[in-house]
Amino acid sequence: MSSTGLRERKKALTRQLIADTAARLFAERGYENVAVGDVAREAQVAEQTVYNYFPTKEQLVTDREQEIQEQLCLLIRSRPPGSTPAAAIREFALQVVAGIRDIPSELWRGEIGYLAAISPTVHRLVLEVIDRLARTLAAVINDTTTVSAEIARLHGIALAGVFEIIISEAGRRTRERQSQARIARELSRIIANVLDELDRWFSVSKSSRRPVSRRRRLPSHS
Repeated sequence: MSSTGLRERKKALTRQLIADTAARLFAERGYENVAVGDVAREAQVAEQTVYNYFPTKEQLVTDREQEIQEQLCLLIRSRPPGSTPAAAIREFALQVVAGIRDIPSELWRGEIGYLAAISPTVHRLVLEVIDRLARTLAAVINDTTTVSAEIARLHGIALAGVFEIIISEAGRRTRERQSQARIARELSRIIANVLDELDRWFSVSKSSRRPVSRRRRLPSHS
């Protein structure tokens, strides 16, 4: 492996260490009772190192936002002809749900879903994340379809709402002491049904296209 590759791997491992440490502390103490300095001490890194990877405390909770946005945009842009944005992101959304099973139990209550269910501050962060996602997806849909900008906005809101359901349901069900396996299993069915319904809706709304402007023919003088 090249030195550049080794550096990138080390950076990725450090980032994951910091994120996992923050999740564990949030699970143990609650979001409001953990400072960035606490995370740095527990992860045995300098506080500035934490800020290098996560410029704000909030990003310790929303650390996957950019990754998920980019992946969803890529899937929508690269979808085959005739496929809706809802169909394009279906497998990815279900993978996100399935991944609930793989999160270590000691970190689970430090994840965004449970924190949003118990913390007004994190709940507000989730609303901001979902709004940014909706706007981003609406722009991509507007670029890749001929539906009106208003319909593209509605589609973006709907797709972002899928992830709001994942987050809020994960939090609610965790508060009800459901296991991660059960949450993943039941959410998988719910999200599949929601996306299938959105796929049908998006397919119908393809008829709502921007009118094609036609050059007006000049009157004949013959």
